[in-house]
Amino acid sequence: MDTLDAIILGVIQGLTEFLPVSSSGHLELGKAILGDSSLPEESMMFTVVLHFATALSTIVVFRKDIFDIFKGLFQFKWNEETQFSAKIIISMIPAALIGVFFEDYLEELFGGSVVFVGFMLVITALLLWLADKAKDTGKPVSFMNAFVIGVSQAIAMLPGISRSGSTISTSVLLGNDKTKAARFSFLMVVPLIFGKIAKDLMDGNITEESVGGSHLIIGFVAAFLSGLVACTWMISLVKKSKLSYFSIYCFIVGIIAIGFGYFA
Repeated sequence: MDTLDAIILGVIQGLTEFLPVSSSGHLELGKAILGDSSLPEESMMFTVVLHFATALSTIVVFRKDIFDIFKGLFQFKWNEETQFSAKIIISMIPAALIGVFFEDYLEELFGGSVVFVGFMLVITALLLWLADKAKDTGKPVSFMNAFVIGVSQAIAMLPGISRSGSTISTSVLLGNDKTKAARFSFLMVVPLIFGKIAKDLMDGNITEESVGGSHLIIGFVAAFLSGLVACTWMISLVKKSKLSYFSIYCFIVGIIAIGFGYFA
């Protein structure tokens, strides 16, 4: 991996993390196109670092919301902020369990299987299309909704399944308000990413030798800056956009990836 590769992959991560098109799937496709032959665990490590960068961009964009949440928590009351935090914790449970017990298997999937990513993108397209047909009742995210959305987030750990796409779509299919669904979707992943980074640091999995310290930093900065732009844009886009546009995109890219994997 050279400097240009790190920048390209960082920008791909930053732009696609908040769009319902699967950032992990695009990263795997990007690695395949660039000819990245890293071992699965090395690719996974670089992917996690880029996700960490976009988690920080999420914090910057939602800094007011996060400040209000912490402010409400320190009131030590069962208020709206405390309930929202509890829902976030509930939504983390499925993905945390999958990450703990199936981490090694998941890492093997991050090895450039273009055909697998293509099929997962087609599934994402179908999910987005179904969500586009659902009615928006304006309901807030309930505790049961939070768990179901958490299950969809766990499934989205597969490369090619969009995390934001699956969680926002699941929330919309449950009848929740689109803006609230997007806000919940973007904030619910932040604790998981920080938890993953902390675990890898304690386990000694993140080392400079895996990819290269300078390339990690370059990819991080590229993902962070592009993530700021994409997150800000997506917030306004979700309020008035139709998920069918992203569904068509994912379907086309998925079919191309499948064809590329079979015939390239």
